[in-house]
Amino acid sequence: MLNYNIVVIGGGPAGLAAAIEAKKNGVDNILVIERDRELGGILQQCIHNGFGLHVFKEELTGPEYAERFIEELKEMGIDYKLDTMVLSVGEDKSLAVINTTDGFMRIKAKAIVMAMGCRERTRGAINIPGERPAGVFTAGTAQRFVNMEGYMVGKKVVILGSGDIGLIMARRMTLEGAQVEAVVELMPYSGGLSRNIVQCLDDFNIPLLLSHTVMDIEGKDRVKAVTIAKVDESRRPIKGTERRIECDTLLLSVGLIPENELSINAGIELSPVTSGPVVNESMETSIEGIFACGNVVHVHDLVDWVTEESRRAGRSAAKYVQHQLKSNGVTLTTTPGEGIRYIVPQKIRIDNIEKTLDLYMRVDNVYHNMRMVVKVDDIEVKKIKKMHVAPGEMESVKIALKDIEGKDAKNITVELQREEA
Repeated sequence: MLNYNIVVIGGGPAGLAAAIEAKKNGVDNILVIERDRELGGILQQCIHNGFGLHVFKEELTGPEYAERFIEELKEMGIDYKLDTMVLSVGEDKSLAVINTTDGFMRIKAKAIVMAMGCRERTRGAINIPGERPAGVFTAGTAQRFVNMEGYMVGKKVVILGSGDIGLIMARRMTLEGAQVEAVVELMPYSGGLSRNIVQCLDDFNIPLLLSHTVMDIEGKDRVKAVTIAKVDESRRPIKGTERRIECDTLLLSVGLIPENELSINAGIELSPVTSGPVVNESMETSIEGIFACGNVVHVHDLVDWVTEESRRAGRSAAKYVQHQLKSNGVTLTTTPGEGIRYIVPQKIRIDNIEKTLDLYMRVDNVYHNMRMVVKVDDIEVKKIKKMHVAPGEMESVKIALKDIEGKDAKNITVELQREEA
């Protein structure tokens, strides 16, 4: 049995930031477990720039952003294991782990940080009818083939879904010489960042077809064409709007799902909305001493926000190991109000807040000229004018400790209200 103070599951941006922050907060004997052959996670295949604007105040590529944390981790002497799978996590914070070098291992930790990231929804998850030819990829798989393995996945491409990876791959495929026929989006709005729509589609004259979906995939050995159609308000195809597009490749960017098999097996409570763990202000899950951060909790659009959230998880894990995290006292719940889809964290223990409480959320539609209103019970404590909000861009709000302590409050609600003219 190996013993560590903190074990971090996942060596991507979330796991690296959490491990480094825990070490900076006075805890030694930390282990990072990564199932891939190198640290850095998904960032290693994200060779475009745009990372680090908030954390480093400069524009970096994904590998450059990851490398800064990898070098810091190594300089601090934090242990890590690559090509290593965590098979199970127990409520007693014991882990069953396996790799080809050490074989099967049992590891006991005083605290665990879950940072496993997320995975892509596949064709099977969205039930597209048609044949099953070669040439249908998730956008992230295509990104890895092109950027890391050196394979071109196709020459004439249709992309279903306008998530950020799909938008970025529209540009990437174009730069590699492919013809991107269209990006097709089921919803009446894009699921990606506005800057990606401009830089990846508008700049390359790639059409974005909102309220459309793929109805059929043609081809026996290889994709020959797809049939798309407009959809109504119930997202059902409208008869007579079908259109056939010849292509040899279909990329799917139809959503990301937090990687939570380990969380489920450990008995951690999951949110039905985010599919990630329910967490408190310290990023602690329903099991004491097990923390979670990054895309395993909820899907982020900027890696900088992953880093900020993961640093909080690392700090909290360090406090837990040092018996500085308070588990009693007043606990509030957060409730998404009108126009808000979810809020993270879901539970707030006031005694662990130092100066401000940071809440992260996504709206449920595209809105213009709104006010974001924060209420403690029924008392309005903050309002922020929002000219434009969209589901593809995460929103955050800071609440001062003085606005919630000493009020015998039970609930914090965030809602959208129409801005008065």
